Amino acid sequence: MTEIATVVEAVNQTWILTVSFLIFFMHAGFAMLEAGQVRSKNVANQLTKNMLTWAVGVTVFFVIGTGFESLMVGAGFVPAAGAGGYVGWLYGAVFAMTAATIVSGAVAGRAKLRAYVTYTFLLAAVIYPMVTAMTWAGMGTEMGGLVERLVGTPFADFAGGMIVHGMGGIAGLTAAAVLGPRMDRYDSSGTINVIPGHSMTFAVLGTLMLCFGWYGFNVGTAGAFDLGDGANTLSLVAMGTTIAMGSGAIGSAAVSYFRNGKVDTLYVANGMLAGLAGITAAPNTTAWWGAFIVGGLAGAQLPIVFEFVSERLKIDDVCAVFPVHGSAGVLGALLMPFVAVPGAVGSVADQFIAQLVGVVIIGGWTLTATAIIWYVLNALGEARVTPEHE
Repeated sequence: MTEIATVVEAVNQTWILTVSFLIFFMHAGFAMLEAGQVRSKNVANQLTKNMLTWAVGVTVFFVIGTGFESLMVGAGFVPAAGAGGYVGWLYGAVFAMTAATIVSGAVAGRAKLRAYVTYTFLLAAVIYPMVTAMTWAGMGTEMGGLVERLVGTPFADFAGGMIVHGMGGIAGLTAAAVLGPRMDRYDSSGTINVIPGHSMTFAVLGTLMLCFGWYGFNVGTAGAFDLGDGANTLSLVAMGTTIAMGSGAIGSAAVSYFRNGKVDTLYVANGMLAGLAGITAAPNTTAWWGAFIVGGLAGAQLPIVFEFVSERLKIDDVCAVFPVHGSAGVLGALLMPFVAVPGAVGSVADQFIAQLVGVVIIGGWTLTATAIIWYVLNALGEARVTPEHE
């Protein structure tokens, strides 16, 4: 029995490492997607941000972030190895760095590199660990998750639809709002000037790389923690992830066509990602028809939300990170109780209240912390490059 347990442990550790490497590869996807959506003069800066997100963020998460998370759940300042070993730390780190790198696409073209790196440091050290302390890290402890303590039902987020993607999208939107639009994004009357990215090829390549890596998020998590209880199965997660991805592209393409008379390539690409962000909170409980609904709605809202943010709010979210990750992540988390397979959720009303409270807490904390940091950087003159530089 000891030998069998050793083999099982070795296989599980190897699986978690493989999944972690797959999620890490998503950074290549983010780099290509963002590089394709910015102007050629901004490509080097954008790629530098992507690499420094990982380099700075992952080291800070190791030294400070994991300890801060454990401190917030009452376990004291436990170093990374004490919170499940280095394999467990790496698995958590790739999730954290995905949330961090989402922000870079929103502030592209005008943020100082030092400002972005400073924010990445604080996100990895405090902002993201606080989110996980209020949700995942608290579950299974005597304290429990914050939402469970407040309403009696745990906040359900299987692989980070809200905790990673929703949080990253809200952070990106907040940072972009404080930073202000690129200097030639709007004319004197407030009319939008379209600033196309320099390479649709890079953008689509990055999208497909992200879709590939996303299986690490969802299916990888299912493989690592599959309890074999009939709902949390690899087959259900693999199906839901794939269907939502496709439905997201269809939903975004359809809305783009009916609103503008043509299918926009970038909306199709981002629609695939929005569908994935939407389903990530609940692929382990979502029925097949629910995957169509979540993915389709996540894709359909993308052109509408992006135009609202750009035209009404006048926020220059360069890579559409809020509609792709933020609002799609929120949508998926809130729909979770209504699209579940029979028996996967107890009381639909109780679970929805838990989901709503979780979304408000995560969104409120992320918005507040991000706004304070970028307002301080802005007040110090360190947030934005000079007009001449831009």
